[in-house]
Amino acid sequence: MALTPSTMLELGTPAPDFQLPDVVSGQKISLGTFATEKVLLVMFICRHCPFVRHIQQELARLGRDYADKNVGIVAISANDASAHPQDAPESLGEMAQSLELTFPFCYDESQETAKAYTAACTPDFFLFDASRKLVYRGQLDGSRPGNPIPVTGCDLRAAMEAVLADKPVRKGQKPSIGCNIKWKPGKEPAYFTAASLRRGIGQWLAEQLKPRFQFWKSNRLKN
Repeated sequence: MALTPSTMLELGTPAPDFQLPDVVSGQKISLGTFATEKVLLVMFICRHCPFVRHIQQELARLGRDYADKNVGIVAISANDASAHPQDAPESLGEMAQSLELTFPFCYDESQETAKAYTAACTPDFFLFDASRKLVYRGQLDGSRPGNPIPVTGCDLRAAMEAVLADKPVRKGQKPSIGCNIKWKPGKEPAYFTAASLRRGIGQWLAEQLKPRFQFWKSNRLKN
């Protein structure tokens, strides 16, 4: 596992189109599937990643909570299934059914859709407004495996609510972090670099150390 942050695609970028099969129904899903929805959330996840497992119940809740709120949601897995069988379409279908996901879960075998979105990690989130321009990308919330922050989806939910209310989305957005997308050998995109991995590891360490530093600082002030 290589700790990897979001690329933080430029806000205002149009949503790239795609044609991908839903792992449960087999139906082809595209941007047109969500043409009537005011908001579109595209997330890149998988089954085996501990960062996704940490938040998967919240992802299912998101689907239920926004099912009737003019929000389209699609999950996509782009991992190389030959190297990671847990992320093969059949296994992803089992995941979708066990979580009772209310939105399509697609498999990007060619990995071209992931590259079009500059998806880098699992999980990675991209939120688009009614004109399908990017208004939010980054983390679900501040919770990670091993830290005490509860999983609430607060960052992403706040962005979704802002778009639904025709309000601007907060610009101070934090990248998601997780396992890198498992690219096929020789097919790694240019943005998947050693530098980005170093940034991801540095951010992860900072997040892990921050609560300890705050605890130490609080006790030091008391004494």
